Amino acid sequence: MFIIGHLVVAIAKIIQLFVNLYMFIIIISALISWLHVDPYNPLVQILYQLTEPVLRPIRRYLPLMGRGIDFSPIIVIAICIFINNFLVSSLIDIGMQLR
Repeated sequence: MFIIGHLVVAIAKIIQLFVNLYMFIIIISALISWLHVDPYNPLVQILYQLTEPVLRPIRRYLPLMGRGIDFSPIIVIAICIFINNFLVSSLIDIGMQLR
């Protein structure tokens, strides 16, 4: 059973790594959106392709506030934090119990 416990913990840590990486990508994308960067830059296009499929549905339900402030990155970061604190922590606890 200890092998399954280690496997569950490893999967949880991989999920945590990808969630943290995606939060970093969301933050970079939000910062770039404030600057006047060339939209044809390959890095900007990659960031747009990685973040837009997640941000677009949230933008549909969350109107722009004030002077066009987009709160969708904050919502996605909050969801990522929830995933890290609930799902990943739960998987780690389950993995530890299986050891």
